[in-house]
Amino acid sequence: MVLPDYLRAGLKLVFCGTAAGERSAQLGRYYAKPGNRFWRALHEAGFTGHLLLPSEDETLLSLGIGLTDLSKTGRGMDSGLKPGDFDAALFRSKVETLAPSFVAFTSKRAGHEYFGLKRVAYGLQEEAIGKTAIFVLPSPSGAARGYWDIGPWKTLARAAGFVV
Repeated sequence: MVLPDYLRAGLKLVFCGTAAGERSAQLGRYYAKPGNRFWRALHEAGFTGHLLLPSEDETLLSLGIGLTDLSKTGRGMDSGLKPGDFDAALFRSKVETLAPSFVAFTSKRAGHEYFGLKRVAYGLQEEAIGKTAIFVLPSPSGAARGYWDIGPWKTLARAAGFVV
């Protein structure tokens, strides 16, 4: 396992990335590369009252937010990951067991790999995992800068009850 899961029962939301990037793997922290927008997006969208740092990733649990990756063995850029690096069945099992209100894939690649589809749209998905709603978000990675849009992140924050 490259990064530990920050999961428990009763969470409002679980963010699920594809795999730990190289910098995150080196530091043992989620979304740790300086160009990654994850922490800024959390604050700007209304999930957190102030800007958190990657070194504070475990504190998200106290806000009702969990973190995991669809690949717990792979690491690096999405383009370097192979379909066999992902374990959608294990992820689904975790979600079924812990039953968060929402799951949000933090990239289309994670959504593609989970659903087994070539195309997924941003936003709320028709399929759920039990009673857990699924969102697909634009990737906060600096490598996906051309696709960045905070809009779906704000929509999720409102839907999950983080913004009143």
